[in-house]
Parts: sequence; structure tokens; C-alpha cells
Amino acid sequence: MLGEFRDFIARGNVMDMAVGIIIGAAFTSIVKSLVNDIISPVIGLITGGVDFSNIFMALDGKSYPTLQAAKEAGAPVVALGNFINQVITFLIVAFVVFLMVKAVNRIREATEKKEEPAPEVPKGPSELEVLLEIRDALKERC
Repeated sequence: MLGEFRDFIARGNVMDMAVGIIIGAAFTSIVKSLVNDIISPVIGLITGGVDFSNIFMALDGKSYPTLQAAKEAGAPVVALGNFINQVITFLIVAFVVFLMVKAVNRIREATEKKEEPAPEVPKGPSELEVLLEIRDALKERC
């Protein structure tokens, strides 16, 4: 069983997947920064200063000025703003991955040699045609 596991790990697919996960984790921090530091402020400006991260509902019925204040008070909260931020992050990541896959596919298509159709070889007479010619030639001699 240990040998099978070693063979499984040594396959190229597993190593490729591991590299993809590591790069994906690093890429996630970049996308989070893009959302939190660039996109969210722009959306907040467009929506009149609404900060999604502070959209929450305290379930204890009390009013708190910020999500952080509610959490510090130990109130149970539904953090709708954080959920909205995560949805935006997901959509951005999905779109960027789509663009990357599209670019890789274009590069792959450009580098692949396109098979050229084989040149047409002039076809000679078929076996039946040759036999008919031989028959006709023999009839003429006789």
C-alpha cells in the first residue's frame, strides 16, 4: 500500500495540482487586497459611502455602531457585509481564472503544430480497372 501511495504522489498530476493549490493560495491574497483596497472603496463611493464590511445584524436586539463593536460586546451577529465581500472576491477570482485559462489555451493553440492535410497522391486505376484493361487487351490479340 505504501508503494501505491508513493506512485500516486510521484505522478505528474498530483504535483501539478499541488503547485496549483500553492499558487492559488498566494493569488487569493492578491485578489483579497484588490477587493478590499481598490474595488470596495470604489463601490462604497458609488453607493454613497456604504462600507459593506459594516453591514451586519446583531441578533441580541441591541444597536452597535460597527461590526467590531458588536463582536467585542459578544453579541451574535449576521455579517452580511463580509458575505457580500466574499461573493465579490469569488466573482473576481473566477473571472481572472477564466481570463488566465483563455490566455493559456490561446498560447497552447498557437504553439501546437497544426496538421497540414497530406498532399493528394494521384490515384492510379483501381484493381478492377486494371483487370478490365488486361481482359480487353487479351481480347484484341485473339
